[in-house]
Amino acid sequence: MDETARHFAREIGLPDDAYLHAVALHPTGRRLYAQLERGDISQEKWNASIAALLGIDGTNLMGRALATLRPEETVIAAAAAIRATGIRTAILSNSMGLSPHNPYEPWALETAHDVMVFSEQHRLRKPEPEIYELILALLGLPGPECIFVDDNPANLAPAQQLGMTTIHATDPALTVSRLRQLIPHQQ
Repeated sequence: MDETARHFAREIGLPDDAYLHAVALHPTGRRLYAQLERGDISQEKWNASIAALLGIDGTNLMGRALATLRPEETVIAAAAAIRATGIRTAILSNSMGLSPHNPYEPWALETAHDVMVFSEQHRLRKPEPEIYELILALLGLPGPECIFVDDNPANLAPAQQLGMTTIHATDPALTVSRLRQLIPHQQ
């Protein structure tokens, strides 16, 4: 995500970290992102508000900003291999909005996983404990029978408190290696 954000900033003539700063560090940008994740504002409202922070056109900002984002094939293959063994897989995502730009479309999540929880659809977001409880209920599993993978360390603590094994995803190869250690019978 970070390199995608830097690419977008360069593409529109801003300093490399301008977009990242606006959405992740600027107090207004952080508040807007949390509101988008929780479904309190629409993606269109987010587009317009972040664009105003950056001084750029907000038309399809989310789509433009994520234009170079591609699924990480090694992680997708690992999830498919895990699922092929009969283990249920789920997606728990802090939503970036689903309309007008659906950033999840390239992943075909509906067919690749058993359960999907997008924060905006439940008015909850990571790291709120209730969203972790929701995913466990939808899976029909207790925490100790689950592995939770996330790139944000703040999102790992609530999963650990529910007994889930956690993996801090910092590198695709390391994440897949750790999954193979924890689930040795996958391909």
